[in-house]
Amino acid sequence: QVQVAESGGGSVQAGGSLRLSCVASPSTANTDCMSWFRQAPGKEREGVASIVGSFINYDNSTTSGRFTIARGNSKNTVYLLMDRLKPEDTATYYCTAGCRGGPWSSWSSYFYWGRGTQVTVSS
Repeated sequence: QVQVAESGGGSVQAGGSLRLSCVASPSTANTDCMSWFRQAPGKEREGVASIVGSFINYDNSTTSGRFTIARGNSKNTVYLLMDRLKPEDTATYYCTAGCRGGPWSSWSSYFYWGRGTQVTVSS
């Protein structure tokens, strides 16, 4: 069974930065496809960014060039670098892995997902 674990969330002031990490295990898991989603209280879950092989997608309306998704040295590790954070970025951030087909921004397009890490941005 593949497990996905996020870390790196926390509380920051507006304009600050955070780096979220995601590790899928075991290391032999299919991690060609990994993505980040987020869900704010009272709102629907939304795709933030994905990396599929060497292809990267962003929800530009969400990230506006402030977020960067990148793989670590190990292919089963992916990061979400978030700069110039805004209060509206406050949400639980989830990592997903293992594409099962479908749009990258659809939660159902993935086999595995983590429990999330909380990001709180204060004004």
